[in-house]
Amino acid sequence: MNSGILGPLLLSDTGVNLVPSAPKPRQLLAFLMLHTPQMVRASDCITELWSSTPPKSAMSTLQTYVLHIRQSLRGPRRDRRHLLLTKNQGYQLALETTDFDRSRFTELTRQGRLAAAAGDHRTASRRFTLALAQWRGPALSDVCTGPLSSPHLAELTETRQGVLEQRIEADLALGKHRELIDELSDLATRHPTHENVHAQLMVALYRSGERKRASDVFHGLRRELGDSLGIEPVPRMQRLHHAVLAGSSALDVPVVRR
Repeated sequence: MNSGILGPLLLSDTGVNLVPSAPKPRQLLAFLMLHTPQMVRASDCITELWSSTPPKSAMSTLQTYVLHIRQSLRGPRRDRRHLLLTKNQGYQLALETTDFDRSRFTELTRQGRLAAAAGDHRTASRRFTLALAQWRGPALSDVCTGPLSSPHLAELTETRQGVLEQRIEADLALGKHRELIDELSDLATRHPTHENVHAQLMVALYRSGERKRASDVFHGLRRELGDSLGIEPVPRMQRLHHAVLAGSSALDVPVVRR
């Protein structure tokens, strides 16, 4: 069974879509998957589904939705209703980690960070690339999520961005600065006040012999931060700019372990 939240809601068995078609059971399944394997209180499920105005029949209706999800878990080849447990006035969805895209993303990210910390940038780049490949689009893009899901989805999006930057950092360490310029230019355009992305673009441009363009990136960031937020780039960015202007050897491609 394939399951996932890193994109449209996914629950399938041998190619058969098991996601409930009704909006509320679909939303509940997404909420439980977002918290898997943790137990979710029934009261939180009700808040997620109906916000601050639940119907009087909310608890019995919730139980009906849970039944719908259990029926969905009875796939064409295996019955997995046991994966959705009722306990402690709540529900726990215990998906198999190898089948769940978020679990794979988390594990590959962990492996990538360990490799990066050990200076093994090749392995780090591969693991981060595989982690990012688990994403099929914005998380739960086809589900109408409720108030309790929003912080989790924002955290997931932020984590994905962080992994992308770590993969780029590993590729910079591997001397792939020229190959990264287009990707980083696009990221800088989409995130005009994101300082780390602009720093990575400056380094990639500098190492590609584009010192003036690297300096222009800093000035563009400075204008954007000033116009949008009324602030200056952080000291690290200013030091990087000075290093670019000075042609500092500290910005050269590091020696990578073979």
